[in-house]
Amino acid sequence: MSRIGKQPVLIPAGVEVKVNASSITVKGAKASMDSPLFAGITASVDGNSVQFECSDLGNKKMKSNFGLARSLVANNVTGVSQGFVKTLELRGVGYRAKVEGKNLDLSLGYSHPVLYPIPDGIEAKVEKSEIIISGFDKQKVGQVAAEIRAFRPPEPYKGKGVRYAGEHVVMKEGKRA
Repeated sequence: MSRIGKQPVLIPAGVEVKVNASSITVKGAKASMDSPLFAGITASVDGNSVQFECSDLGNKKMKSNFGLARSLVANNVTGVSQGFVKTLELRGVGYRAKVEGKNLDLSLGYSHPVLYPIPDGIEAKVEKSEIIISGFDKQKVGQVAAEIRAFRPPEPYKGKGVRYAGEHVVMKEGKRA
């Protein structure tokens, strides 16, 4: 049995969960999100928790969808109540960032500035040499952080580039005479 799927999802105060035939709707202070319910998986709201059940645990695909459905709803509940945050660090001489309207303006050592349009549902703040990305959708926050990091990933010799906060970059030894 899926160990993740059988754990209940606790619903904090201020969050409303509705179970439909093919989806689960989660409403909170920050947003409203939908998650699909896969075939053979049922969900029920019991007081302040959501419980999931799977009809056939012998089926490998259904068993994996059982845990996936629970994880998606848990992420939606966390997103509409608290939100998700990713922090990126800029390392390098002259590497800067600033938010201009709905664009993130990055100076990353190229001959031109990099303009990144911030998607709907995502907020970006710049503090010193850190870019703080926040939003209610975990997938979208992670995707935006990965796209910004991809403009200049950290290089292994000096460690310059855009990295996640707390990311350890394995440094290589340079040439020796």
